[in-house]
Amino acid sequence: MKRIGVLTSGGDAPGMNAAIRAVVRAGLARGLLVTGFLHGWEGVIQGEAVPLDSKAVGGIIDKGGTVLRTARCDEFREFEGRKKAYEMLQAQGIDGLAVIGGDGTLAGARALQEEFGVPVVGIPGSIDNDISGTDFSIGFDTAVNTALEAIDKIRDTAHSHERVFVVEVMGRANGFIGLEVALGCGAEAVLLPELPYRISDVCDQLKRSHARGKRSSIIIAAEGAARASDVKDFIFEHTGIEARYLVLGHMQRGGSPTAFDRVLALRLGALAANRLASGFEGEMVGVDGGKLVCHPLSYVLSHERTLDAERLLLVETMSQ
Repeated sequence: MKRIGVLTSGGDAPGMNAAIRAVVRAGLARGLLVTGFLHGWEGVIQGEAVPLDSKAVGGIIDKGGTVLRTARCDEFREFEGRKKAYEMLQAQGIDGLAVIGGDGTLAGARALQEEFGVPVVGIPGSIDNDISGTDFSIGFDTAVNTALEAIDKIRDTAHSHERVFVVEVMGRANGFIGLEVALGCGAEAVLLPELPYRISDVCDQLKRSHARGKRSSIIIAAEGAARASDVKDFIFEHTGIEARYLVLGHMQRGGSPTAFDRVLALRLGALAANRLASGFEGEMVGVDGGKLVCHPLSYVLSHERTLDAERLLLVETMSQ
């Protein structure tokens, strides 16, 4: 193996730049040339390739987003699109790919390898933390801390005005962000896509809290579970308790990555480059109990990551 490529695809996540930097510098240390592809799989198809050396990735470890930029590519979902990508990789002299992204990105990488024999190693990059085979994906810790910073400010005004605030966080298909944020901010309740709920139960919880003298509360709603505005209206209509709502939205994707995400990205990016250089392929790098691990992409993509029952119980216990 002489030259590897690196790309970011799908939703951006803080720490992706640190991962790019790690792939490049670890690859160079193993005597490899490294090429970056702009705009994810679309850039591979279109041949948007840029040479990456140590200087090119200097000063990006603290930057949010991705310097390679990203896009979702419908063409790559089809066999003919992947064939074009393969032909372009051949033309660029790419012997292997380090691919940074979520489930969709990793599924595309697996298809490219199975159909055309391109060696790939995946690096989990997603604020949702919903990727199997790793305790944490790059960007999750930063997204949670971004939400917590905003909620800590909201709590000040909630306490001052004795109000309930319903805060909507990202999480269209899963509640990993919502659950972690609820624990970190001491939420009264959390609404998650994976779990059935009744807003009337939330109202009952608020009534009990008011009965014991609590006059301000935070409710966390993952976007895939409920709209914060609807929850706010329901609470006022059924309890008479004044409520406000806030949608944090895409601000959770941006910002400088936390120290945790930077170090995670460096460890995973370097491991991915070293695995490619050593002849491994068709796998994803991750962490398990703080230790670096590798799992076949077939395993990662066939298993669903589920919410931690102990964390769910803790939210309920701490809200009493």
